[in-house]
Amino acid sequence: MTTTIALAGKGGVGKTTVAGMVIKYLAQNQDGAILAIDADPSSNLNMVLGLELDWTVGDIREGMLAEVQKSLLQKGAAMGTMPGGTSKQEYLDYEVRSSLAEGDRFDLIAMGRPEGAGCYCAVNHSLREVVDSISKSYRYAIIDNEAGMEHLSRRTTRDVEHLLMVSDPTQRGIVATERIATMVPDLGINVENVHLIINRVVGELPAPLLERVEAMGVNFLGTVPSNNELMEFEFSGRPLVELGDESPVYRAVAEMMRGIL
Repeated sequence: MTTTIALAGKGGVGKTTVAGMVIKYLAQNQDGAILAIDADPSSNLNMVLGLELDWTVGDIREGMLAEVQKSLLQKGAAMGTMPGGTSKQEYLDYEVRSSLAEGDRFDLIAMGRPEGAGCYCAVNHSLREVVDSISKSYRYAIIDNEAGMEHLSRRTTRDVEHLLMVSDPTQRGIVATERIATMVPDLGINVENVHLIINRVVGELPAPLLERVEAMGVNFLGTVPSNNELMEFEFSGRPLVELGDESPVYRAVAEMMRGIL
């Protein structure tokens, strides 16, 4: 059975960093393979994980629609087939599986760019089924989302065991996570547990922020400290999963994961 962990929060709060630390913890402490799903169009989770990213699901989607438009002129697309007699579902399944960036303990699928002009409902539904089918082969699926949450139900039909809302230590960040929390009941998927993580904290969390957090009524997992070593990794482009186990950033996230898993 696959355990799905999703991360959300406003842009720039460090969701991808936290996602990388979650994956590092799972790879070192839990049995079973891990699938990372980068649902942010900027697609930089691969850099955090040290994986090469050749193409994304967005590229596959656009390529398939281009083939469909070409086939329409030949009256082949109306029969639901691609060139060579391959069905659209088979084409997507093959291409998405081929796009997997493979590591020793974790693999990565990047969703890539958002939709362009035209109708994407049918292809997005098919892609969602393909990604969910692939996810079933993994013990853990970690979904690093873009700034909002309304798109999550377009990316997966899977239940989410743990939603990690990530904020920076600002009132704006906390307000953004509050808004995300209000979206959860309308996602159309089951989210079992909602947690809050505050990232890049210097020293203790200021009292006004702590009061605001306590008023939210969600499980506050704790804080992740601001860290100069992490910034050095960011500047050099070195994969964050190579942070040492003694890193305060990794230790903070690892302690949170021990608490909820």
